[in-house]
Amino acid sequence: MKIRNPQSRFDLDIKKTDRVLEVGGGHNPHPRSNVVVDKYVDDNTHRSGDIKVLKNQQFMNADGENLPFKDKEFDYVICNHVLEHVENPHSFLKEQFRVAKRGYMETPSLLGEHLYPKKSHKWVLLEVDNKVVMVDKERISFPTSFDFGDLFLEYLPKASIGYKIMERTHPNLHTMRVEWEGSFDFIVNPDDKDILKYFEEPWTREMVLHYFPQRSLGKELAEATRAFTDICRSIIRSKVLKRV
Repeated sequence: MKIRNPQSRFDLDIKKTDRVLEVGGGHNPHPRSNVVVDKYVDDNTHRSGDIKVLKNQQFMNADGENLPFKDKEFDYVICNHVLEHVENPHSFLKEQFRVAKRGYMETPSLLGEHLYPKKSHKWVLLEVDNKVVMVDKERISFPTSFDFGDLFLEYLPKASIGYKIMERTHPNLHTMRVEWEGSFDFIVNPDDKDILKYFEEPWTREMVLHYFPQRSLGKELAEATRAFTDICRSIIRSKVLKRV
């Protein structure tokens, strides 16, 4: 079942004694991963750089749809920006659920894919009513003519404190993040019109409020304060590390 929507891939419920697998660590593996697997060793089509393996990490060349591990061999599995690439999401997800007790899944959200689409992404995803919904881009003739990646992925996250606050107060705006135990509910290429409308129609105010429920002023202020505090801590940590 779905446990929660973490703030980021570093906001995970992983114990010190957990054995952690990462599927598709690519050029940016999670530092907590013990074992990292990747399907493509010499092909960077689906990632932004060469494969990187951190100290004390074991790397294996393996297909996420057919993992060479025993049932529940791992306590936790991390899958960060991989699901949108796969050919068979049913097989891929069932393998995650088979080899690990708990896990974390992160992909671009529907909005994120519109802002910075990637040709290597086969699927566009959105969490609707606690279900991860995947729709084949070709099925909905997904537009790819505009790409604002340099603005939303490079410039604003580094130059704008206001944008940094928005990222933290609405973490599922540009990304879809799900932490799960056992498994989570998912739908591939749904026929339900009430679900497809999120992918095919202009969003109404009702749809917006359904996906992003309005918070009280007090809650908004609390979230913004927490976000600003977190940003300040990050800035201080980065300056301290530069001096070391």
